[in-house]
Amino acid sequence: MAEKKEIRTVVRNRKARHNYEVSSTLEAGIELKGSEVKSIRAGKVNLSDSYAVVERGELILKNLHINPYEMAAENPDPIRPRRLLVHSREIRKLSIQTDQRGMTLIPLSLYFKGNRVKIELGVAIGRKKYDKRQAVAKDEAAKKIKKALKHDQ
Repeated sequence: MAEKKEIRTVVRNRKARHNYEVSSTLEAGIELKGSEVKSIRAGKVNLSDSYAVVERGELILKNLHINPYEMAAENPDPIRPRRLLVHSREIRKLSIQTDQRGMTLIPLSLYFKGNRVKIELGVAIGRKKYDKRQAVAKDEAAKKIKKALKHDQ
């Protein structure tokens, strides 16, 4: 029987669900250099402005900032484009979804699953300012109901 791999979240893009309406999610591997993995283990990574695109049949993550590891002899560019590792049929499906008007691929979280670095991508559409206010109001109402139900028990 296979052991369950431990998941340890390194960084989460908290603004993503506020700024975008996420319709579906996808787990992908990420192609990294050794010193980048050590920097991620130290938590020196920023997801806030990053996004993914389909280029020439590959899924590429752009603007992911990984600070250089101090002890490494040679560090790659901190914001270089990084290839995401997903099946070709998933790339075709994502390409079709992102060709629709306003749809984009945004990273939601970066985590370790066992020894491997994984990234959770969301297929999302940007929200307008009034949509953001409505979403916040709906979330607060749901929290109040949940708290009231928990308090009654």
